[in-house]
Amino acid sequence: MAKLVVEVLDASDLMPKDRQGSASPFVEVEFNQQRHRTQTKVRDLNPVWNEKLVFNVSNPNELPESTVDVVMYNDSKGGHHKNFLGRIRISGISIPLESDTTVNRYPLEKRGIFSNIRGDIALKIYVVHDPSYSATMQFNATNTDPPLQEIHNNRFDGENTMDDKKKKKKKKEKEVRTFHSIGTNTGMPPPVSAPPPSNPGFGFNMQSKPMTVEKRSDFSRVGQATAMHMQFPGQSEFGLVETRPPVAARLGYKGGYKTASTFDLVEQMHYLYVSVVKARDLPVLDVSGSLDPYVEVKLGNYKGITKHFEKNQNPIWMQVFAFSKDHLQSNLLEVVVKDKDMITKDDVAGRVFFDISEVPLRVPPDSPLAPQWYRLEDKKGEKNCGEVMLAVWMGTQADESFSEAWHSDAHSVSQEDLSNTRSKVYFSPRLFYLRMHVIEAQDLVPSDRGRAPDVFLKIQLGNQLRVTRPSSIRSVNPVWNEELMFVVPEPMDELIIITVEDRVGPNKDEILGRLILPVGVARPRFDHKMVDASWFNLESPSHSSTEEGNLNSEKKKEVRFASKIHLRLCIDAGYHVLDEATHYSSDLQPSAKQLQKPIIGILELGILSAKNLHPMKTSSGRATDAYCVAKYGNKWVRTRTLIDTLAPRWNEQYTWEVYDPCTVITIGVFDNCHINGHKDDSKDQRIGKVRIRLSTLETDKVYTHYYPLLALHPSSGLKKTGELQLALRFTCTAWVNMVSLYSRPLLPKMHYIQPIPVRHIDWLRHQAMQLVAARLARAEPPLRRETVEYMLDVDYHMWSLRRSKANFNRIMSLLSGIVAIGKWFDDICNWKNPMTTCLVHVLFLILVCYPELILPTVFLYLFVIGIWNYRFRPRNPPHMDPRLSFADRVHPDELDEEFDTFPTTRPADIVRMRYDRLRSVAGRIQTVAGDLATQGERVQSILSWRDPKATAIFIIFSLFWAMFLYVTPIQVVAVLAGLYLLRHPRFRNRLPSVPVNFFKRLPAKSDMLL
Repeated sequence: MAKLVVEVLDASDLMPKDRQGSASPFVEVEFNQQRHRTQTKVRDLNPVWNEKLVFNVSNPNELPESTVDVVMYNDSKGGHHKNFLGRIRISGISIPLESDTTVNRYPLEKRGIFSNIRGDIALKIYVVHDPSYSATMQFNATNTDPPLQEIHNNRFDGENTMDDKKKKKKKKEKEVRTFHSIGTNTGMPPPVSAPPPSNPGFGFNMQSKPMTVEKRSDFSRVGQATAMHMQFPGQSEFGLVETRPPVAARLGYKGGYKTASTFDLVEQMHYLYVSVVKARDLPVLDVSGSLDPYVEVKLGNYKGITKHFEKNQNPIWMQVFAFSKDHLQSNLLEVVVKDKDMITKDDVAGRVFFDISEVPLRVPPDSPLAPQWYRLEDKKGEKNCGEVMLAVWMGTQADESFSEAWHSDAHSVSQEDLSNTRSKVYFSPRLFYLRMHVIEAQDLVPSDRGRAPDVFLKIQLGNQLRVTRPSSIRSVNPVWNEELMFVVPEPMDELIIITVEDRVGPNKDEILGRLILPVGVARPRFDHKMVDASWFNLESPSHSSTEEGNLNSEKKKEVRFASKIHLRLCIDAGYHVLDEATHYSSDLQPSAKQLQKPIIGILELGILSAKNLHPMKTSSGRATDAYCVAKYGNKWVRTRTLIDTLAPRWNEQYTWEVYDPCTVITIGVFDNCHINGHKDDSKDQRIGKVRIRLSTLETDKVYTHYYPLLALHPSSGLKKTGELQLALRFTCTAWVNMVSLYSRPLLPKMHYIQPIPVRHIDWLRHQAMQLVAARLARAEPPLRRETVEYMLDVDYHMWSLRRSKANFNRIMSLLSGIVAIGKWFDDICNWKNPMTTCLVHVLFLILVCYPELILPTVFLYLFVIGIWNYRFRPRNPPHMDPRLSFADRVHPDELDEEFDTFPTTRPADIVRMRYDRLRSVAGRIQTVAGDLATQGERVQSILSWRDPKATAIFIIFSLFWAMFLYVTPIQVVAVLAGLYLLRHPRFRNRLPSVPVNFFKRLPAKSDMLL
């Protein structure tokens, strides 16, 4: 038969329960009315058991619906009394086979609201199958593992076994979170995702909901934080994992973390810093009497080198080296000054040694350590080789030298590419809308005066080109009266080039005049008041005439004329320039600083680590060079690049000022493709990203989770490319201002007073994205265009059948609530539950007799529902949901269409097939839109006499009801209508009611369509 094995390994950081500040814990495990316990560890807050508890599984088909209860107690008074230390509950659907199991750490849960619990426990739970058990169960056909052997039941003294008789429970069990194991990949490339297997989780063929179970072997790797698993069955692979890393914000600034309050969301990482400042009086080693010095800093196998100077005995380097304390390979630091030699081996000019144990510790906010002069000694130990100025200290990632230092984990990166690995902070430029109102032009001089000119304008601002429509008045005094909008960044040093052209033939335009204006000519505008328009002189271009059959042309002299153009130019500083989608925008402030809202809080983000990243450089024999980019508002941050690892640990913390809580922060993970000789045209590869809405966070609470990194690929579909561990905290500094924001419009008031035309919004957003990407690409190190476009979702508005299905499902889920209310009301009317129907009758009569209680009752009901739902509120931030995105069941051809370029580059037969599919989908939408229009037209036709008989019946019926309602109290009418609506099914007819029949007979305009 099958056996369930629970290995209780250890626990940590338990709550003291005795007067000596300790506890004597033991663990009780209950499964299927079987209860076993471990030994008691006396006075140990970090006990280690390493015991196996074995349970019989009578019916494996019922295992997915079962739960394993693990409760930890404090053994006090010699076993006669026990105190509660915590509990967890593990769902049977997540229990794997022995070959797939790993060690998982679970945080201990409270038993009640007033319980004081802390700590976690390490467990290993799996199922063992005995082949001799002759029941109707078999291994999954896809499982190639050998049959598992039954292990021995190691029992200890004090074990208690419950009776086999079923006991009636007098009280309902309290709702406890269910824990599911999260599948992750190892460092190797993950296999191609297959359809979900039919087994529910541990390897037997059973009828259950499909669930994808993935092997994992490195969840409890040394250095990884403990994780709490809270997922829904069937979605565990892409779910959110709560963690408890040893960061100061969670530890309450205990011990050594007290001094790291500014970096309390990340783990402290210690580094040995070596600052090489300069040297003096270095000896001459070359025969030519010159010296080309550079410094080599050696620590074990790690070696950092400064740049060299030619013929300089007093060089100045000003360079910092950082060696991770976790990878120190020697107790001796060696700093060597060498002479660069192109032909022979480099000569040693002098060296100095440092004992690592004697290096001082520096903790910010202390001032930087002052460098000192050290005498260099030669190979013989004589100190007559000049001096070098150095500063050596032990610090953390909070040190101001951290971002600019050479790091030992990037020792394989060349000096030229070292800047591409550093962490930086960027600020996108402040953007404005430029509004140009083209009114008219006068006294244009076309080349053919006998023809009425067809005049239009071309306006170019940087890379932005807009063309007006041809003037409706074909004359030398055309009128347009058209508004155009552009995006301009600070500083406004670009030129506006306006060209007046005449369309003389197909694809042939003649320039009639040109105007070049600086952007500074436009006056700023902060409200809806229009600025004054101005007349500008048009300059005549140079004309060249060519006679037919003659190859030589003679340039005519430029002739000035008095052509003018009437324009209204203004800088709309009262708008917010949208450079990202409005649904998950991170900034809603107007462009003008004087119109911006006050600060309401601080957002702190700790980028801790990542694990199980997908190898991105398998072709070159390397893993992944990962870095993170976070964007909120106009501030972008970039972590340093960690070289050739699938489990990078950044531990970098950043801060943003928050002006509106209804904004979103975006964090993306990328693979750096611009190190070690990569081509300049290579693009950084995207790994995944996370979006978090600030309004979903509780204030002053630290959220530490592993977020799944998901990516869609045209060939393989949805793929989990890793997990990103983040620590997040939103601190509110102005509660009154934050609450008042919920009553204010989301965007600045100019978006509502003078809204931007819909046809301009997407074009302006695209231009704003291009300007931001171009500006950040000019930084050093550059934040490249592909990174910025991925963070801003530059292609989110493109057609996608997958997104269309996802949005349709969202609408249907919203309508499902209305359908549920209608079904409940139908059950009331059909007396499915007589007691509920009677109560509804009583409530209805009370509200009819006392109508003033209707609104208070409605609002009280909403209040009670909100209070009731508080206990079920989401405890974790939202994350990318593949099921909601329709990404877990998308067809490969739909993904190929989504990733296709615009215009398409696919073959004609594929395009034809997709066009036919789109026609089919559009036909259904067309039918639904026609049905909605039909119902509305029937309402309009009631009094329009389109159907004279129906209109006559309706107005006579209306007259009758008007006379009846004049003489009958409204309460009586309401009671009669309500009782008729809630009448018993015995008095109902299955045929449609009279009003429905009358409405469906009304005419519509559908029969007038061609």
